[in-house]
Amino acid sequence: MSEDRTPDWPVALRGVTESIVATLGPNDRWNLAALGLHAPESDEPVTATTWGRTRTWRNFRERGEGYVQFTRDPVDFTEAALTIREEDEPVLGSADAWARVEVIAIDEGREDDTQWVEWALDPVETGVQSRTVPTTNRGYYAVIEATVAASRLDVPAYDRERLLDRLSYFETVVEKCGAERERAAFERLRDAIDADLDR
Repeated sequence: MSEDRTPDWPVALRGVTESIVATLGPNDRWNLAALGLHAPESDEPVTATTWGRTRTWRNFRERGEGYVQFTRDPVDFTEAALTIREEDEPVLGSADAWARVEVIAIDEGREDDTQWVEWALDPVETGVQSRTVPTTNRGYYAVIEATVAASRLDVPAYDRERLLDRLSYFETVVEKCGAERERAAFERLRDAIDADLDR
């Protein structure tokens, strides 16, 4: 039976684990963005893919490193995923754990006129801020899924109307099952996208 904890990472990674990455920009401020971490099935490195010429892509290419962090705060995650957020320090106060990673581009290509780059991430320093007993809140996970759908609204490869339907459904879940932070996160999502969810 394989070990569930990924070596050298401060948390267990399975499938695609959503995280926030902080990368240092040319203005010496830390840009925050959502980053899906693909756990390997063998001894291969953890990987992540950037889509387009984003700030994360640029900073990975120019700096070769960043801070991957794991937070349960839905507002921090939504702002990282859908807005331009910069900070003076790389690790958020809401982060339960983090890893400073060195990155190397291992593959690249184009899909529907969008450039993608696959990066190998090697943790060189880690920290654990807090250990918590995990709980399940459907509102939180609805926010995470909504940020993924919202980030694809202007990507030609995705059906915009289908994404809007999904966003409306996730908003209903947040209203029924979420707490104050989940509702605040969805309001930030609404502010960040140019779309009518009250169709």
